[in-house]
Formats: sequence, structure tokens, C-alpha cells
Amino acid sequence: METAEIRRRWLSFFEGKGHTVVPSAPLIYDDPNLLFVNAGMVPFKPYFLGQQTPQWDRATSVQKCVRTQDIEEVGKTSRHGTFFQMNGNFSFGDYFKAGAIEFAWELLTTPQAQGGYGIEPDKLWATVFEDDDEAADLWVELTDIPRERIVRRGLADNYWHMGVPGPGGPCSEIYVDRGPEYGPDGGPAVDEDRFMEVWNLVFMQSRLSQVRSKVDFDVSGPLPKPNIDTGMGLERIASILQGVDNMYEIDEVYPVLERAAELTGRKYGQQSGHDAAHSHPDDVRLRVVADHVRSSLMLIGDGVTPGNEGRGYVLRRMLRRAVRSMRLLGYDEPSLPLLLPVSMQRMSQSYPELRDGFERISQIAYAEEDAFRRTLAAGTTILDTAVTRTKESGGRTLAGEQAFQLHDTYGFPIDLTLEMAAEQGLEVDREGFTRLMQEQRERAKADAKAKKGGHANTEVWKDLRALGATDWRAYSELTTEGKVLGLVVDGERVQELEPGQRGQVVLDRTPFYAESGGQIADEGVIVADGAHLKVVDVQRPVKGLVVHTVEVLTGPVREGLEVSAEVDPEWRISACQAHSGTHVVHAALRQVLGPSALQSGSYNKPGYLRLDFAWGQALSAETRSEIEEVANLAVRRDLPVSAQYMTLPEAREFGALALFGETYDEQVRVIEIGGPWSRELCGGTHVGHSSQIGALSVTGESSVGSGVRRLEAFVGMDALRYLAKERALVAELTDIVKVQPGELKERVAQLVARVREAEREIERMHREQVQAQTGRLVEYARDVAGVRLLTHDAGEGASADDLRTMALDLRGRLGDAAPAVVALTGVAKGRPSVVVATNAGARERGIRAGALVRVAAQALGGGGGGKDDLAQGGGTDASRTGEALGQVDAAVRNGSAG
Repeated sequence: METAEIRRRWLSFFEGKGHTVVPSAPLIYDDPNLLFVNAGMVPFKPYFLGQQTPQWDRATSVQKCVRTQDIEEVGKTSRHGTFFQMNGNFSFGDYFKAGAIEFAWELLTTPQAQGGYGIEPDKLWATVFEDDDEAADLWVELTDIPRERIVRRGLADNYWHMGVPGPGGPCSEIYVDRGPEYGPDGGPAVDEDRFMEVWNLVFMQSRLSQVRSKVDFDVSGPLPKPNIDTGMGLERIASILQGVDNMYEIDEVYPVLERAAELTGRKYGQQSGHDAAHSHPDDVRLRVVADHVRSSLMLIGDGVTPGNEGRGYVLRRMLRRAVRSMRLLGYDEPSLPLLLPVSMQRMSQSYPELRDGFERISQIAYAEEDAFRRTLAAGTTILDTAVTRTKESGGRTLAGEQAFQLHDTYGFPIDLTLEMAAEQGLEVDREGFTRLMQEQRERAKADAKAKKGGHANTEVWKDLRALGATDWRAYSELTTEGKVLGLVVDGERVQELEPGQRGQVVLDRTPFYAESGGQIADEGVIVADGAHLKVVDVQRPVKGLVVHTVEVLTGPVREGLEVSAEVDPEWRISACQAHSGTHVVHAALRQVLGPSALQSGSYNKPGYLRLDFAWGQALSAETRSEIEEVANLAVRRDLPVSAQYMTLPEAREFGALALFGETYDEQVRVIEIGGPWSRELCGGTHVGHSSQIGALSVTGESSVGSGVRRLEAFVGMDALRYLAKERALVAELTDIVKVQPGELKERVAQLVARVREAEREIERMHREQVQAQTGRLVEYARDVAGVRLLTHDAGEGASADDLRTMALDLRGRLGDAAPAVVALTGVAKGRPSVVVATNAGARERGIRAGALVRVAAQALGGGGGGKDDLAQGGGTDASRTGEALGQVDAAVRNGSAG
């Protein structure tokens, strides 16, 4: 049975049992504690935590999930995969243990010809929590599982909670016996390779007040209504129903593995056992490729782009691990163009949007592989040099500073540094690397942390949210009357804020737009009798709660105070212009470049917009001008801008673009500009007609990552001010060069040509001087320990290229009659360089140019390297060139130049 069919049968079965089918949420989810959705119940957390009222009593879904904490185990076990799908059925105060057990048994054991999964009953085992007699009895009463195949287990295995105060309860897991070839008999407690867990039924029945660990928590009492949360791993049940050893061999994963094996000439499975733990290294690498290619496809499909932080780094790491594994298997050509389409063909059976968006997805993935190939070429050379130095100094550990430089400067992933260093018998100072990475993150996040004002601590906001959702009126009003519900300073509730203090204010009603969807928050004031607060930021730390960060100008302000919240109208007008301008530019992009130029991120503030989009190459000046013209024509046409509310499926059917990286509710808001020309799901504020955007001026276009470009533009008065500055600059330049504006381009081109000609003439004269100097220098060669050694400091103005030319010339003039070494130093733009050249006779005596350059460069406060016949280095201390040459002299004299 194909995985897509297993998925279809799951949804059909539970829909027939009165469950509402809920579409999978994107992998990127609005949860500050998660990089990705990592469990099927994540989209339902607000309902289980009591933050929202569910729309249904029963629901079912097949949720896309990604877990990467065990990425190093991928391919080594039958259970670890980075992307997986979780079948789930949920009850919100409806059926409980009996219903969950009956549904599970029916679906698992009903013959395939009748719509079930057809698993033989005598292969099924169940586990229950050690004290859950009710569940154990229900398994006996409602199914054919005998009591001896019901195993009781403790808190660590069979009790579930979220890790925070909230609901919890015992769980019951269903296992399938795969047979003696997979391990010993005795049930799940003996061997979980032979006995594979396929379904976990969680019985939420208790309220937990304190949670200290998985097994240490306090139960404050029963839930008012018990709930059901179950999860079946789709890949696991597929491996059972398809009769394969592990998840890498199911129909959605194996075709990629098979293609990778063909490309590399490897024979999968010939040298491995049934269980993945006893696998040949080649098989492990092939599984890594298959898993990571599929995971990358799904992540890019949901809007993740490669980067150096957070989600982007996870994606980059997986793509690069896949490419690296192919190289270790002997395939050095670009591999993703041959593997990613295979994964798309399989996964699009369940997710047709992958086929529609594959041009964009593949563009991003292939660009990342190209970038990684360049990184490998540069980074491998630098790593090899660092490894050589470490070994020469007698060390066994590569410094954390070197690993950090490889990561930060060259984009070399730390896991790749670890692997490649280990291949050469070295460890890496992981602690030092981690410390430097943490310092970098803390610097980068300092501003953001200050801005959020402690919003990461959500407990205080959950308490305030319990008072009721904020009556949010940003779409319709600029001023509202309201009451102060809560005041917070440094994450703690306070009774009042004094003048000069900065803190957060929660109102029962507000017109302020909270930062989201790329649009920054409104600015304005909150005023009352004797109190005047400046609003500097607005956020939603938990769903349904709007929090204002304020500076108290006059006060104090206390809880319960009646206030007037007033948005700065000029700020809002400009913000609306920028956000609507972003939609217009996006539509113009797609009109000019095609539908694959999809927005992958945006940022807009009053007067300014920035839009990131999927594209593999820089835009020409002509293309940028065309996009700008299309956008301004749309502005001039005074297109109507409207907002409509509908369900997410209705919005997709309507043709609205759901932008990557955003999480949407069941009921969504669609912004339409000019009918079908621009339709996007959006929660931002907008103008009423496109003409209200005003002028729109594209100011720049650049790369922000593999396969991702960025457009920047000004709108409204800011666009006019920008154009005025440009006009003033042109006027100033025409005055300087004494031409009319229309002649400026030609005149500047002439001046540039003259400057370049003068530079070429200066360079020619400099070369002639160097050559003349070279002829005289041969006379200064002297005998040092039987070697003709020529050292010379060329002084200021001699670049590394100059020194290399001189060194090769001098080596040739010295000839091969005797061993000869040439060592030159020079300084260009304040930076010293050193070049060493050796002839064949010197090399036969063990004198290596690379070794000599390293001792010289150390004197300059730097480093260097190269081949035995020619090497180059540099440093930072230009005053020590003489000392550097002295080090070369000493090394030759002492016989330590090898």
C-alpha cells in the first residue's frame, strides 16, 4: 500500500467517524519555542491549553513535522528521520479512552479490501501506564489483544505532558511484532526494533500545576473535560504495510536512495543486516541523502531558505550533508538536480503544491549546492592549512577560533569541519567554537531582546490573556477609548508605571497595529488625566493579546485607568502606503519575471519596503526599471484595494497567495488589489486605492542568500525625497564636469577611461622599475650553508603580485647550478607580504618554500603557505619585514627550512 493511500485511508476513516479534516499546518509555525512543527498536536496546542475554544469536538489531520535534534543518527537506526508525517485524531471533550482504542483497533485490523490497514491481530501489542487499570481492561474488552500482550510501563515511557503546566495524562502505545529476524521475542520492553511502535494514544485527563521534568511534576486535579490526542507515524506504518526494513525504504523515500546508488555505483543493502543499526557506512550515507533531500524539499516548499541562523541553518545543514554524502560516495558532480525531482514526484502525490512551486524550490536548492561547492573548494584549502599547522606544532586539536572563522567567514558548517578534521586524525575545540558562536548570537540579538521587552517570558502574558482577548481595531480606527488591564516591567506584573519608566501596557481595546507579517508596529500615544505615554512598540506575545511597549512621559499610570489610545495618523498613512506598495511590487515582480518569483520575506515601515523573493540571479538594470514601471502604472490606475474574509481552502481556491513563513488561522483575510492582479493572504494595514501609495522608487537589488534576491524601494513622500536627492546629485555632478545632464553619462565614461589609462601607464612604469631593480639584485645573492640565498625588502608600494614576479625572475637568473632560495618582502597599503621561491637544488636538500614562508609570516604577525617551489604569506606588522627576512636566513643556515 503506497504511503499516499495510507494517508488517504486515515483521513477518510476518521472523517467517516465524525471528525473534521484539518489541513496540515506549515512546517514554520507561530510558536516562540519551536523552529518547526515537531509533533502532530502542535497546531492544536492552544485548544488543549485552554487559550482558544476549538471549532470542533472531533478533528483529524496528517501533519508535516521536522525534528533535527538527532540528525547525527539519521541512517543509523530505523526510526530517526528529519521529516516525517504524523497521523492524528483528536477529541476535545467528546470521546475518551474507549473511543480512541476502538477507533485504533478498527482501522488497524480491518482488512485492506474493506478500507483498513489489514494488520493481523496476533501481531499487535499494547502498552499502558503502570497504574492505568482502566486502559488495560478496555484493551481486553474491546479488542482481541490478550492480557499477556498488554505491557505496563512507567512515567518515562507512558505518561505525556507538554513540559509546562497544563494538561497531561497516561498514554497507551500500539506496537507491531515484525518477526524474529528483527530481534528477540518478549514484547516492547525487550526489543523496540522487532516490536515497532506505530500509534500512541494520549489520554489527557489531569491538570499539571508544576512540571520539573518528564517524570517529576505535580497534578493539581482532573481536567473539566478529558481530551484525546493520538499520533501514528505515517512513515512507520508505511514500512510495516510495505514490508520493508525501515523508513528509508518506503515508496516516498527509497526512489531518491535508489537514484543516489545508481549515480555513485553503490549496491544498497548488500553488506547490511535487517536492522539499520548493523549497516554498512555506504548504506548510512545513502539514507542520509534520501532523508535530507526529502526534508529539504518540504522545508523549501514551506518557505524556508538557506541561511546561517535558525531555520535557515537547519536547511543549509541538511542540503550540505546530502551533497557531502554524495561526494563521500564518490560522486563529485552537482547531484541535487538529479535527486530533488525524484523526491518531488513522490511527495507531490500528497502535496500537489510541491509540483506547482518546484521551479522556485529547485532554484533555491540548486543555488545552495553551487554555493556549497564553491565553499568546499575554498574552505577545504583553508582547513587543510589549519590542520597542517596544528600537526606541525604537535597539536591534536583544531582551535575553536579556526573552526569559527571557517563557519563565519567562509560558511563552512561546523559539522563538516568536525567530520573532515576527524578524517585527518584531529579533534576540534567544540567548546571554544560554541562560545564564539554564542557571543555572536548575543550581540546580534541584543537589540531585538531590548525591543521585545521581555516578551519571550510568556507566562505573565498567558495570565493577562486569561482576562480576555484584546478588542483589536487597527483596521477601522486610529483612536479608541479603553482601560488598562495590566502593567509589566521586566516580565513581572506591577501596579503602576512612573514617569521615566519603560514597560508594557495591556489595554482591553486598542487601535494599534502589532508588528506582524513584515509590517512594523504603529507609533502613537496613550493618554489619560495626568498621564502621557509614548508607544514605541506593539507586539502579540501570545495569540489574542496585544501588548504596548511605552515610555512614560508624565504619570503615573495604574491598572484600571481609563485611557485614550491614539495612533499617529501620519505614521499609519505611511505604513499603509509601504505595505500596499509591497503587494504591488510583488505583483509587478511576478508579471515581469514569472510566477516562480514568489515572495519569501518582507519588511515594511513608513515610507520604505523591502521584499525578498526566490530568484537565482541578479536583475539587470533594465529589468529593475521594468518592475518599477509596472508598479507605478498600477499606482496610477487607481486600482481598488479590498479585504475579504474566507476559509483557508476557499482563499487558495480564490487564487490568493499564501506567503511562506506565515501561519494562518482557519479564517483568513485576503487583500485584493485590482482584482486577480494581486491577491494575497495578509493581516496588515492598507490604503483604499493604489493611487494613495504615491510615487514608488526602486532603490536597490541584492543577494541575501542562495537563490534569494532582495528589492528595496521608497514610497510616497520618501520616494519623492529620494528622487530629489538623486536630482540634486546629478545637478552637482553636471556643475563639476561642466556638461548638461543629458551629457553626464558620456562625460563620466570619458573621465573613467582616462583614469584607467593613467593607472595602466603607472603600472607599466612600476613594472619597468621592478625589472630594472631585479637585474641589480642578483649581485647580492650570498652563500649560506651551501645555498645561494637572496633576501630583499622591496619596501613600500610592492604588492604580493610584484613580489611573486620578482621572485620568479630572480630564481631564473640564479639558475640551477647550485641550490638557490629567493625571499622577498614588501608593503602595500600598510599590509606586509612575503614571497619565497626555491629551485630544484634547494628542494633536493629539503628546503621548502612553504616552510620558509610560515616562519617569515609569523614574524609579521600573520601566516601563509603554498607549494615547495613557491609560497606566499602576509601579516599585520609592516615594521618587521627585516626580521621576517632574518628568520628565513636563520632557517636556511640552521637547516630547519623543511
